[in-house]
Amino acid sequence: MATITSQVVTQLQRSIARAIYGKEDVIQLALVTLLARGHLLIEDVPGVGKTTLAQALAKSFHCTFQRIQFTSDLLPSDVLGVSVYNPETRDFEFRQGPIFANVVLADEINRTTPRTQSALLEAMNEAQVTVDGRTLPLPQPFLIATQNPVEHHGTYPLPESQLDRFLMRIKMGYPSHETERQILRSRATEDPISTMEPVANVEDVLTMQEQVAHIKVDSSLHDYALEIVNRTRKSDQLALGVSPRGTLMLQRAAQARAFLEGRDYCLPDDFKQLAVSVFSHRVVASTRHASLQKKSETTESVLREIVESVRVPL
Repeated sequence: MATITSQVVTQLQRSIARAIYGKEDVIQLALVTLLARGHLLIEDVPGVGKTTLAQALAKSFHCTFQRIQFTSDLLPSDVLGVSVYNPETRDFEFRQGPIFANVVLADEINRTTPRTQSALLEAMNEAQVTVDGRTLPLPQPFLIATQNPVEHHGTYPLPESQLDRFLMRIKMGYPSHETERQILRSRATEDPISTMEPVANVEDVLTMQEQVAHIKVDSSLHDYALEIVNRTRKSDQLALGVSPRGTLMLQRAAQARAFLEGRDYCLPDDFKQLAVSVFSHRVVASTRHASLQKKSETTESVLREIVESVRVPL
C-alpha cells in the first residue's frame, strides 16, 4: 500500500480520536464502514457520543455534511426534496433535500414513521433517489444513522429489509472512569468538533475505497464466511439467518479492515472480528429464546457462539 495512503489513514484515525476518547475500536469500525462503501447504524442510549462520532468522521475529510433530526412528523419530502412551482418560468423546480450530501447524519432514525424510513431505502442501496418520476444520483453518500434501543418509548423499529442495508451496527458503550475524567477536563475549555480541520478530501476517500475493492480474499476465507452464514440459517435460536447481502457485506468489511491494517490481503481474523458487528442486525432471535427487550443481546450472543464454533482456516 502506498505510503501516502497510510498517512491519510493514520491522520483520519487521529483526527477522530480527538473527539472520541478511549474508543479506538469504535473508530476503526466507523472507518471500515466508510472505506467499504457502507452505512453505519450506531445504536445506544442517549449521550454516549453517537452524534459526536458522526460529526467527527464528517469533519475529518472535506465533504458536504447534512444532519436530519428524525421525528414522528417528518415527511419523505423533508428528506429527499420537493418540486416547487416557479411562477417566473412557469415550471416546477426540484429543491434538493438534505439527503444530497456526502455524509448524512440521520439522527434517531427509528423515531420517524415507517413511511419516512422507507424513503431512505433506494438512497442506501442504489445511491440515488426517485422523486416525481425522475431518478437523481446522490453524491457518493455515506449514511450514518443513530438509533435509540428498541425498548425506548416513541420508536418505530426498523424493518429487516432496511436493517439489511446497513453494513454494520455498533454500540458506543459508556466510557471508562479515566476516559470520562479526560472528557470532563477537555470539554471544559473547548469543543473538539468545532476546532477540527479536514485531513483528507473526497478524492482521497474515493481512492482508498477503490483500493479496498482490490484487497485479495482467498477462497478458503469464502468457505469460512459461508460456513458461519449457513449456521445462522440453521440455528434453532434464530428465526432469520444472514442474507446473501450480509455475506457480501462481511467480505467488503474484511477487505477494509485489512486495508486499515496495511495489508493487501485478508486474514481469517478480519472476518472473525467483524462477523458479529456485520451480522447482528441482520438476524432475528427466535421468540422462544428472547423477549423484545433482550433481542439484540441474544442475537449477539448466538452469533459469538456460532463464530467460535467454526474452524478457522489455516
